[in-house]
Amino acid sequence: MAIIRPFKGLRPTPELAEKVAARPYDVLSATEAKVEATGNPYAFYHVSKSEIDLPEGTDVYSQAVYDKAAENLQRFIQEGTLFQDNTPSYYIYKLVMNGRTQTGLVCASSVSDYNSGIIKKHEFTRPDKEKDRINNIKTTRAQTGNVFLAYNDVPEVNFLIEHWMTAHAPAYDFTAADGIQHTVWVVDEPTAVQNITTLFEKKVPFTYIADGHHRAASASLVQKEFEEKQMISQDDPANFFLTTIFPASQLVILDYNRVVKDLNGLSKEALLSKLEYDFSVVPIGHMPQAPSMLHEFSMYLDGTWYRLLAEEGTYTTDPIGILDVTILSNNILDKILGIKDQRTDKRIDFVGGIRGLNELVKRVDSGEMKVAFALYPVTIQQLFDIADSGNVMPPKSTWFEPKLRDGLISHLI
Repeated sequence: MAIIRPFKGLRPTPELAEKVAARPYDVLSATEAKVEATGNPYAFYHVSKSEIDLPEGTDVYSQAVYDKAAENLQRFIQEGTLFQDNTPSYYIYKLVMNGRTQTGLVCASSVSDYNSGIIKKHEFTRPDKEKDRINNIKTTRAQTGNVFLAYNDVPEVNFLIEHWMTAHAPAYDFTAADGIQHTVWVVDEPTAVQNITTLFEKKVPFTYIADGHHRAASASLVQKEFEEKQMISQDDPANFFLTTIFPASQLVILDYNRVVKDLNGLSKEALLSKLEYDFSVVPIGHMPQAPSMLHEFSMYLDGTWYRLLAEEGTYTTDPIGILDVTILSNNILDKILGIKDQRTDKRIDFVGGIRGLNELVKRVDSGEMKVAFALYPVTIQQLFDIADSGNVMPPKSTWFEPKLRDGLISHLI
């Protein structure tokens, strides 16, 4: 069963919360972070993207970047921008986007659960990205990047969280520039804290990583190193990592689309001809149209959108084979366009559904890319089925929105 713990969160003073809150470090470039932080000395980008405070051209993976992050974090603490709670607490984090609400529990999840598979994964991780987070955690002695977990709804947990939100005033409540509302409550009453811990231990057999595989893997590797060097005790905070856990009923996965730089030497006519071996191919005009169901794809090529419907018998029905990302990968990207490994091939790029289909049009019409593919979103149940089967999804299969803000709650180790 899932082991979670309250912790003494490091967080901003209420009047500075909106200024501190920053988009996750891995969804924007250093240039974008620098623009967003301009004129805002409190922005958490000074910790999560600390290269913005170093000379242009600094290697973002250099030790200087991690040292600057640690320096800025300590400065925030010393100046009173951030403070640490005195009591181990849980935190309730509610996000509202376009009228849809999702509410999660911020807690410290067990590294042991991650290692043993109680926290289930659905993606491979890359060593270079792991190393970046490892160096960041070790140098700052903090987990500032939140791991987004999901679990099958437990009515008792939902009731407890709803009751607390109704009965208590939030610590933070603001709407960010992108229109997403962020509201946070501190759960510090001992009985409520114990009830939450017990409910998870009794009612939640597994949790699932929705977003943050590299952050979770890095926390595990740091804990292993500290343990091998006898730097931590059994109760050390490094045995846990920062997570926010959401009930599955509240989550929506957006599409995660693909753009490709060339047609692998094929003409437009040859590509369309090859596609007809595995798909029904119908031109649908010049206006973007998203896929309306599973196994349907939208393709943008040379100013025209096409509807591609996978023919029965051209894909398998196992948990991985039935995924649209797998069908696209096997029957188009690999078979026709020669893209064998999407994680390393420089000819392909990925566009989160939050950017819309017009972003695909822009990338192709600019000449940067030659063809774009829009996919029907993966479902939460598909994600759970794959994780339960011990399989992993193809890279960049899921895009979750809204995203948690960095800096609102950090976990010191």
